[in-house]
Amino acid sequence: MNPGGEMLILLPALLCLLPGASWAATLGGLGDNILGPHKFQDVGNFSTFLLDRSSGVLFLGARDAILSVDTNNLNQVPRKIVWDVPEEKRRSCVAKGKTEVDCNNYIRLLEFLGDGRIYVCGTYAFDPQCAFLEITSFTLEKVEDGGVKMETGKGKCPFEPSQHYTAVMAGGTLYTAATSNFLGTLFDISRATGTEQERIRTERSINWLSDPEFVSSAFIEESAENNPIGDDDKIYFFFTEVAKEYDLYTKVKVPRVARVCKSDVGGMKTLQRRWTTFLKAQLVCEDRPTGQRYNILTDVFTTQHTPGDPSSTQFYGLFTSQWEHEELSAVCVFSLAEISKVMDGPFKELKKTCDWINPEPVPTPRPGQCLNNALKAEGYESSLKLPDKVLTFVRDHPLMENSVTAAPLLVRKGVRYTKLAVTQMGGGERQKGAVLHLGTDRGELHRVAVVGQNATLLQEIPLFSSQEPVNNILLHQGLALVGSPLSLARVQAEGCALYSDCKECARARGLGCDWSTEEAACRPTTAEPGPGDVVDNALRKCDKEEGRCSPSMRELRVSLGLRLLLPCVQLSPRPCSWEHPPHRHTRQHNSDLEVTVTEDSLGDYICTCQRSQTVPSCSINPGLQAERCGCQRAENRGESPSGGLQ
Repeated sequence: MNPGGEMLILLPALLCLLPGASWAATLGGLGDNILGPHKFQDVGNFSTFLLDRSSGVLFLGARDAILSVDTNNLNQVPRKIVWDVPEEKRRSCVAKGKTEVDCNNYIRLLEFLGDGRIYVCGTYAFDPQCAFLEITSFTLEKVEDGGVKMETGKGKCPFEPSQHYTAVMAGGTLYTAATSNFLGTLFDISRATGTEQERIRTERSINWLSDPEFVSSAFIEESAENNPIGDDDKIYFFFTEVAKEYDLYTKVKVPRVARVCKSDVGGMKTLQRRWTTFLKAQLVCEDRPTGQRYNILTDVFTTQHTPGDPSSTQFYGLFTSQWEHEELSAVCVFSLAEISKVMDGPFKELKKTCDWINPEPVPTPRPGQCLNNALKAEGYESSLKLPDKVLTFVRDHPLMENSVTAAPLLVRKGVRYTKLAVTQMGGGERQKGAVLHLGTDRGELHRVAVVGQNATLLQEIPLFSSQEPVNNILLHQGLALVGSPLSLARVQAEGCALYSDCKECARARGLGCDWSTEEAACRPTTAEPGPGDVVDNALRKCDKEEGRCSPSMRELRVSLGLRLLLPCVQLSPRPCSWEHPPHRHTRQHNSDLEVTVTEDSLGDYICTCQRSQTVPSCSINPGLQAERCGCQRAENRGESPSGGLQ
């Protein structure tokens, strides 16, 4: 301590994530691949992406406008269509109590119709409307007086710009999950287009939907060669809702997956114009050893390994927790096979005594099942022919008894992820793993490799300002198209070449990458990694001083009484603990340690994270069990402190 009462504290730049040199190399040349607000002609509030994969043209839904961007040439000026709200209608919206900002036309739906047109729907000052966009001329269809040709968007598009919403096109028919009234109090999962008789929706019952927040949807199409029983195509919806099965002092939210069948046209008497195949089940993303459950679903990305084979489909879910006050994100993956097994299992029923039971007997044919060859042979060629006892049962029992469970692949504290996209590496029996592309609420793109039960943080790339959350990620031809409400970025998403130094390449070893010392570049390899810790073995090829956890020391001059927070980045649900000098001036906040500076606060501060079966701790190196991250100093006892006070 110097005469001025200051102490010199040596702290390492904590945890072996990405050194600054790696960031600079990763971000080199990105400037030309980011379109900011100044390039979008004063258009903002981008919320919807639609990519023409044959041409690489990206359509963006914004406030009062639709834009077209050639992703192969970002220097080209984006094309723009203005579709705004008449001033009189805007004033009427404000008079009803809505804000001027919300009383615009926010484009929330862009879907290809298959006839050279795009179906476009917007909030239109809390009176949703839809229009038709001609792709070749990039114009909206007009009526005789020159105005935009419109049709009602109720049930197809939300009323409010910020309402949770999802939609998917299945065989030219639109399926949506949205609010269906001005106040935002009615919720429907519906077939929103087609003939009037085919437009059906969910029953208005809290047993079906209880204050849901819709997240994502997916159309799973069967193929003849993989469908010997003639099963129907299905549409899946993912959402979070208030659970009715938990009677607690507060509202408990649970993530759900719901399923409807494509050929469902409702019942003859019971469930007229309502789904006869609507079933839902709880998704459980839980780390069982700690009991930590992540119950708020944020995003879902659907992967289909084999086209036409639904048994190979997986759903990667992005979660957070209702009960945690800090930023927290987790990723769990659910297979379609597991979901189907739960949907074919027992039903749940709430009796008047408030006890949940398994209802018996279950009538035949089984309620909620999709039509197949066997049912058609029994005379049930349509849902209109199902008996009332079957329809009554499914009306009263939409919830399944069992849950679809998974352990987290990844857990991050101190980070809030907003969007998720997944690149599968390899295929079939040679499946190497997956790369998770994760957007944050601070405009960053993180990449995490998942190989088996090990997750490795590869890159953290800042793209936008910290006020621009990532709200869209599309993967196309080895690229990631990443969007925020104001900007668009195009970054390399696949290939070993995007890992610009030895350590980044080593972390991608499980994905089939290897560092070439001759070329000083990361290259794909067909050589199978050996047993044990493939990342740790690959790091041995790099500079040993930097290959493991070796951040540089930095000096901080502090005064007595100052409070410091020593960070220990936790990528696992397993706990972290600190070793420090024996005084009482510390307090642990999750994995971080708060230290009050006193004269006896000198010494080493060592953070130790337990190894997780799903996410390696600390340095994100699968072979490091209870590895102590920090700076290896000559005078230490062979340990690596996470922080030192001297």
